[in-house]
Amino acid sequence: MSGQSLTDRIAAAQHSMTGSAISKAVCKATTHEVSGPKKKHLDYLIHCTNEMNVSIPHLADTLLERTASNSWIVVFKALITTHHLMMYGNERLMQYLASRNTLFNLNNFLDKAALQGYNMSTFIRRYSRYLNEKAMSYRLAAVDFTKMKRGADGVMRTMNTEKLIKTLPVIQNQLDALLDFQPNSNELTNGVINTAFMLLFKDSIRLFAAYNEGVINMLEKYFDMKKNQCKEALEIYKTFLNRMTKLSEFLKVAERVGIDQGDSPDLTQAPSSLLEALEQHLASLEGRKLKDLSVASRYDQIRKMLLRFAANVFITVQSHMSQDFQLDSSVCVCLCIRPELQWSQLVEKKPTGGSSWQSKTMCTSTNWAHATHPMAPAPMPVPQMMSHQMGGVQMMPPQPVMYNQPVLRPTNPFGPIPGTQMHFM
Repeated sequence: MSGQSLTDRIAAAQHSMTGSAISKAVCKATTHEVSGPKKKHLDYLIHCTNEMNVSIPHLADTLLERTASNSWIVVFKALITTHHLMMYGNERLMQYLASRNTLFNLNNFLDKAALQGYNMSTFIRRYSRYLNEKAMSYRLAAVDFTKMKRGADGVMRTMNTEKLIKTLPVIQNQLDALLDFQPNSNELTNGVINTAFMLLFKDSIRLFAAYNEGVINMLEKYFDMKKNQCKEALEIYKTFLNRMTKLSEFLKVAERVGIDQGDSPDLTQAPSSLLEALEQHLASLEGRKLKDLSVASRYDQIRKMLLRFAANVFITVQSHMSQDFQLDSSVCVCLCIRPELQWSQLVEKKPTGGSSWQSKTMCTSTNWAHATHPMAPAPMPVPQMMSHQMGGVQMMPPQPVMYNQPVLRPTNPFGPIPGTQMHFM
């Protein structure tokens, strides 16, 4: 099926007659065309999220109504449009979605009429679960983990132990829902699912960056934790290692469908001796004696491993780089991004694999008005969203979706101090 259907044209005409510009834009963004939503419609909806006189509940409800369609194309594009607005629209849309008791109820969705209906329905169910989890994460933590401030003074690196142990499982659940999308390269065969996959790919990089920073902070605090906290932290770290394996498989699919290998991060596992040292410390707190190591020697052992591992595993970016992709200028225990990586290429480059990758569906470097719009209202309070649950984390201000050409600096702040000698194990 190609081109707008008669139903699409009639619906757009009806919205024009009633004067509902938002409903018309949503209708045009979610037509029966087998391609991603057009950029001009997405841009308009993003602009609407920043207007004071626009009802956010009305916009959200209009998108939700489109998911009641029997067509997998319309439903999939409604989910994509919602995801796009979550990523690039005003934060008050995310606040409203997070405040709802239910968002997408598509666990039983199945399109039996279309040729690709069965296969695409599976991905629609998975995609809707991720968007539900993304909204739930915001509700629990009062922050979008893909937009939070990162770096040495970022939210995850400065979070105290108690809040950190509560926050990391929330990130884990969201990452799990994302990785459960599980596409094969031969299933990315049309512009609709390809657009969804690109949005998920971008979210996965940002989400894992926040996850990784939290794990670094947790390891730094490990020897100051109480016994119960050490137990939880050790389980979180073991889970983190498993998530790395799943993320690696997800990124391999991205490479196979045409995303350049230089656009994907290199994931490098920490040495197994790090896990052993963490287990030994917990055993000593529980009264079990595995090895005759003092607390000081175990701490020194882990510190040496972190320093040794930091020699080739770190992320640095220039300070002027867009906050959307700003990660950290410090040691990164398990995530390594090649120094020559240009994040702007990640945003601009379109995969060449599969078929029907749509040039108008990608998020390109367009400086949308929502970043500096003078009429942008203050964030809307959200019922049941208690900021004290996670301590009122610091949010990053809205940023224009424009990525200047950043140059990564191959510096390592955790490297040896000049004039001293570092002894590795």
